[in-house]
Amino acid sequence: MKVKIHREGRNILTVLFLALLIINGLLYRFCPIHVLIIILHIASALFFLLVLNFFRSPRRHFPGEQRNAVVAPADGVVVVTEEVVENEYFHDKRLQVSIFMNLVNVHANWTPVNGTVTHVSHQDGRYMAAWLPKSSTENERSTIVIKAENGQEILMRQIAGALARRIVTYAEPGESCQIDEHIGFIKFGSRVDLFLPLDAEIMVKLNEKTVGNLTQVARLRP
Repeated sequence: MKVKIHREGRNILTVLFLALLIINGLLYRFCPIHVLIIILHIASALFFLLVLNFFRSPRRHFPGEQRNAVVAPADGVVVVTEEVVENEYFHDKRLQVSIFMNLVNVHANWTPVNGTVTHVSHQDGRYMAAWLPKSSTENERSTIVIKAENGQEILMRQIAGALARRIVTYAEPGESCQIDEHIGFIKFGSRVDLFLPLDAEIMVKLNEKTVGNLTQVARLRP
């Protein structure tokens, strides 16, 4: 599996590297306490590696049959699998599958199904912890609706968390989308919700770990 740096992180990493280089250079030049300098150098290196790890972008290809498959749009842990009423777009009952991402997960988001994007919107909101149920409807979020190849619509919602302050969405209405493609990115901790038809077969359980674009979370009706 090849890993590269996601395009969302390139500018951030460049600025961070230069800033840390300048700060550590000034410390080395003017700080008289050598032990403190060494500690700060190590801390700076570890911090940069943490941010570098956050923006990694592995190349993944879904190994299964794509027809009617719904794949995990993100790395993380399943925190919701239940029937709910989705009131922002469908206004009816749907099956909800939610995946919570922590700071060490890959934060690129993959397209969950093959189909055509029919709706994209963004809602401002709060920044409460993303694992809380209310975060799905009260936090800042982006909503993407895709008409799958079988004619059914599924909704994917990118949700900001307590630390996440930027949601990036690449999807545009009218565009075709495919499994294996990136559909967006959420910076620094967050959650992704899927709202599926009631007749979809859920294939994951609560607390199960998912791997974006590799774990199949559901199967749509043929």
